[in-house]
Amino acid sequence: MKKLELVDYKAFRFNKLMTREYKHVNYLFFWILYGFLFQGVEHWSWINENYYPVYCAFDDLIPFCEYFVVPYIYWFVYLIGFLVFTFFYDVESFTRSMRFITVTYLLAIVAYVLFPNGQDLRPVAFERNNIFSQIVAGLYRNDTNTNVCPSIHVIGSFAVMLPAWHSKYFKTWLWRIVFGVLAVLISISTVFLKQHSIIDVLAAVPVCVLGYVVAYFDVFRSKFGAKKQYQQESI
Repeated sequence: MKKLELVDYKAFRFNKLMTREYKHVNYLFFWILYGFLFQGVEHWSWINENYYPVYCAFDDLIPFCEYFVVPYIYWFVYLIGFLVFTFFYDVESFTRSMRFITVTYLLAIVAYVLFPNGQDLRPVAFERNNIFSQIVAGLYRNDTNTNVCPSIHVIGSFAVMLPAWHSKYFKTWLWRIVFGVLAVLISISTVFLKQHSIIDVLAAVPVCVLGYVVAYFDVFRSKFGAKKQYQQESI
């Protein structure tokens, strides 16, 4: 890993929020907005009582496996850990990750409102009684079965993986593999825990593509412009 370079926040003041040096701090306020919006749709009784159950036949082929609760919960460390690290050491990656999250998470909220959805896949009883199944039971009690398509867990995983692949600290193939494997494990954990249908996972893919384009639009535009200029000069 490249030598860490700590971002200097000693001179930060709220009146500097719009300056080039500290404007990325404004993204922290997004989490307040998102918290209100998500809790709103989660506790909107009309959605809870009138949701469309997301399901496909492939969901029946996937067995419930309580051990996947480990990568499922690790998602919080994966997401928060990356954002905290980049906030202090890699402002560019933090900014791009937050652009990705802002667009995709708000789009997900809109989808939940326009298309109230949920899932009825959770098992009535667990085959095994162990610490992992007990954690899943607690998860079921504290997390509603609504607002599942597209999956926020999948979107959040890609919001970390893709910026990490571009980060100056994680550009090696080993780091890319680590972030990629973690993103895949977290994504598939959602279906093995019966928290999501496969449809929820697939629906998150185009949302992530859009988030990636928005987060790296300037990079794509620069590369396209350079390629176009090279082609014109070659004629």
